[in-house]
Amino acid sequence: MEQKLIFFDIDGTLLNDNKELPAATIQAIEELQAAGHFVAIATGRAPFAFEAILTKLHIHTYVGINGQYVVHNNDVIYKNPLKSDDLAELEAYATKREHPLVHLSDTDWYANTRHHPRINEAIDSLKIDQPLKYQPDFYREGDVYQTLLFCTEDDEATYRQTFDQLEFVRWHPYSMDVMPAGGSKAAGIQKLIQELDVPSADIYAFGDGLNDIPMLQAVQNSIAMGNASDIVKQAAKQVTRDVNEDGLWHGLKMAGLL
Repeated sequence: MEQKLIFFDIDGTLLNDNKELPAATIQAIEELQAAGHFVAIATGRAPFAFEAILTKLHIHTYVGINGQYVVHNNDVIYKNPLKSDDLAELEAYATKREHPLVHLSDTDWYANTRHHPRINEAIDSLKIDQPLKYQPDFYREGDVYQTLLFCTEDDEATYRQTFDQLEFVRWHPYSMDVMPAGGSKAAGIQKLIQELDVPSADIYAFGDGLNDIPMLQAVQNSIAMGNASDIVKQAAKQVTRDVNEDGLWHGLKMAGLL
């Protein structure tokens, strides 16, 4: 089989509901690599939040932070930080509505409030060891590649209408990812495809979340996890089993990659 480029989302795709790598998933990745295929990650997480996964799976190429930070063979090939002026406007608008923010760099995350139940619940669901830092003005001092806005679905429309220079994608009932307009996993993947010069017929992607929709629509061979919502499944060419039922392994078999 000719070499394929295969992108995997992390939460709900590589990791099951317990934030564990199933044994079948580990075996599948090893088999893909042994066959000479190019395995990459495409995630909404920042690099500091999936270093252990990269190490465990021997992966050195990824599209991180929903496409805003792209690394190939441990070298950064693309960065797309948010503008500090846009973040200042978002900060003022969200603060008036008592909606806290968390800013992500490639190495850490910074909250603009010390304690908030919605932040705690959403962040705890990720099971990331690195604690949040309280540093409200970080966006003025360092590069922010994504901001987490903590609000419910009832408040989504007002943010989308007010900030057309920003992209909002929900990942939790209490939180949305905030990126530069046009930012997505698909855009980050395109930077990597240009670097590797891979034919579209040889590119695959697996995902389950709303932030995976652009990626699943852009890639010729796309597989949604069985645990994905209907709108995500409709964006993919095929649907595999639930992540908790070794869905990734079955999806790779279904695609003829194993």
